[in-house]
Amino acid sequence: MTRRQSSPGFVFYRLLTRALAPAVPLLLRRRVTRGKEDSARLGERLGYASQARPQGRLVWFHAASIGESLSVMPLVERFLAAAPDISVLVTTGTVTSAKLMAERLPPRAVHQFVPLDHPDYCARFLDHWRPDLAIWVESEFWPNLIAAAHMRGAKLALVNARITENSFGKWRRAPRFAEGLLSRFSVAMAQDAASAERLRSLGSHAVLRLGNLKHDAPPLAHDAAELARLRGEIGARPVWIASNTHEGEERAAADAHLQLAQTHPDLLTIVVPRHPARGASVAAECRGLGLQVAQRSTGDRIAPATNIYLGDTLGEMGLYYMLSGIAFIGGTLNSAGGHNPFEAARLDSALIAGPSDFNFAEAYAAFEKANAMTRIAAAPALAGAVGRLLADEALRRRVAASARAVASADSGATSRAFEALLPLLPAGGSGVDA
Repeated sequence: MTRRQSSPGFVFYRLLTRALAPAVPLLLRRRVTRGKEDSARLGERLGYASQARPQGRLVWFHAASIGESLSVMPLVERFLAAAPDISVLVTTGTVTSAKLMAERLPPRAVHQFVPLDHPDYCARFLDHWRPDLAIWVESEFWPNLIAAAHMRGAKLALVNARITENSFGKWRRAPRFAEGLLSRFSVAMAQDAASAERLRSLGSHAVLRLGNLKHDAPPLAHDAAELARLRGEIGARPVWIASNTHEGEERAAADAHLQLAQTHPDLLTIVVPRHPARGASVAAECRGLGLQVAQRSTGDRIAPATNIYLGDTLGEMGLYYMLSGIAFIGGTLNSAGGHNPFEAARLDSALIAGPSDFNFAEAYAAFEKANAMTRIAAAPALAGAVGRLLADEALRRRVAASARAVASADSGATSRAFEALLPLLPAGGSGVDA
């Protein structure tokens, strides 16, 4: 074990994760009851593989959840196209991302849940999969898993890296731990200038600023037949959407609807919770305010009297954005730090966001500078921001056009990342025959 591996912080972390192992079964059972784990695949969380390792070279991507996993899909496709002996493993930690990966991953790519960060679980996982190249996405670091992969000889890379000011402050409290972790990556590709500088300060020795992979994502897909059907149900009604909302933001959207309905009595508000499992509680909250709710997950139709259309389904954000040209981006009125604004911008939406944006601070600043996003200080201002865009279609079109321009700028991050990653992959056949 190297000096960095045996730093006090790392030793303490390993001891702590071992000490907590007896609580893991209870933790997993509780998460199953809350819909946060797949009961049929709990073994994967303990490092037991549910699929065989493919022959040949294996590139492993670890992404925390939906947004991160979707952002690297073009990279997955690039690696698979590079050589027929290359396969891809994608790990994530959420049930929703697992379902989406099952639908989106191409042939020669498989999904597994990431093991919990216990030394034994990580060893079991890595001894089975034996990745040749391990690519970590954005900012979810599991120290035991990273250290174990590095010790087994896998090349490690960090792509689309994002270090917020808050997380930077926390890492600085344990500088040796941070340097020991980040120095294991052969390359760290930052998505913005601030993250690049923070990575260097924390001890990453090979930092590149290649841009944000999410700039390269194609417009979200949608079901054309469903879009036509829903547009037929909506007719000429004015529509706006509150997307990727968290607790409290649905209430803000409902309050805005009630206020806007005084001047737009036929208004339809689409609310898409960040976590679809919250659909029933969101519907109950809106109905408690006297609003008529149609819930997509239960097959409700949009009737003339419907006030709120609740998009509590997975993988249909493209459909929802296509129904409206005005989008409030959730996670910005609380401490969540905002969600991806590019998806709405690519689908002709004028953007509105609250003050919390640390997940995409540089991107939000670019949208705001280009007059492509209205920023509000708090929930009571939401109705006014939506109302101005509803009342002035020419303004809405100008803001949406500016948003599209920002979203298409600075593209090419995927190509630059792939060019930097491919040389890290060993020449043919190391993995399974090692």
